[in-house]
Amino acid sequence: MRSEYQIYLSLVRAALWGEPVTWPEEQEELFLVLNTHQGTGPLVFPYILTQNTVSPAVRAHMKSVCMATMQNQVPLHLTLAKAWSALQKAGIRAVLMKGAGLAALYPEPYYRAWGDIDLFVGKEQYHAACATMRETFPSALKFDEELEHYKHYNLIADGVSIEMHRVSIALQHPLDERRYARMESEGMAHTEPLVLNELEVQVPEPTYNALFVFFHSWEHMISAGANLRQLCDLALLLHRYAKKINPEVLKRNLRSLHLLEPWQLYMYILVHYMGLPEEEAAGYTPRAAAHADRLMEDLLSGRMRAPKQDEKTPAGRILRKWYTMKGRNADARRIARYSPAYARHMIVTTWLHGAARFFAPDRHWE
Repeated sequence: MRSEYQIYLSLVRAALWGEPVTWPEEQEELFLVLNTHQGTGPLVFPYILTQNTVSPAVRAHMKSVCMATMQNQVPLHLTLAKAWSALQKAGIRAVLMKGAGLAALYPEPYYRAWGDIDLFVGKEQYHAACATMRETFPSALKFDEELEHYKHYNLIADGVSIEMHRVSIALQHPLDERRYARMESEGMAHTEPLVLNELEVQVPEPTYNALFVFFHSWEHMISAGANLRQLCDLALLLHRYAKKINPEVLKRNLRSLHLLEPWQLYMYILVHYMGLPEEEAAGYTPRAAAHADRLMEDLLSGRMRAPKQDEKTPAGRILRKWYTMKGRNADARRIARYSPAYARHMIVTTWLHGAARFFAPDRHWE
C-alpha cells in the first residue's frame, strides 16, 4: 500500500482509539483531501488539533469543518426529537437507524457527520407513520410517493430529510428478501435503548445492527458510493457491542444472504487497517488478505467509483430494462475483483429479477 495511505490510516486509527500520531505537516493538502473524500474529516481533525502542530491555514480549515459539523447537528437533533415524540404520541413504535445512532459510538458524537434521519416503522405502521409526519410537519417538502414497493417515504422538515422506512434494505432476489425480512423483524423487535441529548430512542439489536450497517455499506460499495467512514461505523459498533453480538447467528445470517465472503473482507480490513481487535471481528480470517488489500487500495485511490456511462437511458420500456440490466452486470464484474462469490450472486439476481420485471407491469425498478 502506498505510504500516504498508510499515514492516512494511522491518523484514522489514532482518532478512533486515542493513539499518538504525528500530523504530516509537509503534506497537509493531500491529507485534507483524503479525509474529505473518505468522510473522516470530522473524526480526524478534532483529534489532530489537540495533539499536533498544524499550520495556521490548515488549522482554520479544520476548525471550520468541526464547527460546521457541530452546528449542523443542532437542527437534526431538534427535528429528531420532534418526530420521535410525535410517533410516540401516535402509538407508533419507531427504531432509529444509522445517523445519530452511529454518531453516538464515536469518542464524541459530533466526530461523525450525519445529514438525515432514518426511522424504521415497518410495513404495518408505514402509512400511519407517514401521515403522522405530514401532520407534525405540515409545511414539509414531500418528494417520495407513499407506495408499497418503495423502501421509504421521504420528506424535508425544517430543512432536515426524514425517511420513514417500511423496510431497511430493499432486495431483489425473492429468497434474499424473505430471509432478510425474518432477520429484520427479529432485530427491530428486540432493540437497544440509546440516549441522545436527553432523548431516549431505540436502535436495532446489536447482532442484527452489525449485519445491517455492514450490508448498507456493502450496497454502497456495489454502487461505488462507499467511503472509509462507513468502515469506522462498523468498527465502533463491533467494539461497543462485542459482548452482545452473537457470532454464530451473525455468521449464519451472512451465509444465508451470500454475504460471508464480503463480510470477511471487511473484517480483515477492520483488524489490519482500522485497529479493531481480532477477537471483536467475528468471522475474521487471514485468507481474505489478497482481496481485502485490493479493496482497500481501490477504495482509498478512488478506483472503486463506477465509470460514467455516456449513453443516455433509453425511452422504450424494453430498452430501458435492458440498459439497467447491463449496468448491474457491470457492477457485478467490478465487484468480482473483491468478492467473486457475491458477484456471481449479483448476476443470478439481476437476470432473475430482470426476467420477472420484463413480464410485470411497467414501474420504476425497486
